[in-house]
Amino acid sequence: MSRDASIELDFGDNAYHFRLGWGELAKIQEACDAGPYVVLHRLSTQSWLLNDIKEVIRWGLIGGGMTPLSALNLVRDYVEGRPPVESVMHAQAILSAGLMGAPEEELGKDQAASREANHSTTSPTES
Repeated sequence: MSRDASIELDFGDNAYHFRLGWGELAKIQEACDAGPYVVLHRLSTQSWLLNDIKEVIRWGLIGGGMTPLSALNLVRDYVEGRPPVESVMHAQAILSAGLMGAPEEELGKDQAASREANHSTTSPTES
């Protein structure tokens, strides 16, 4: 996972790059008639709807750089063609990455360290 809302996962027949930017999240919201956090909550609490799984994976593939037709074909083969429970964890991981990025990264940590390195620890009045 990374802060750019992307994640690479083994899915179906290969490892694929998934990414949910603002536009993809809006498409999921529209398709699922629920905000992204509501969809994530449903995926996490086993109260998901079929579209929650399918749309998160499809838009994650598209956001990751796959053509819409290729993404649709993969989703038909490996989501709609299989038991839904097999894809829930994928959808959960993709949506979590899209909403929160990598959990091990702390926002602003690199920027703060960079600022500290660029500033002197002595005051301008000290010589």
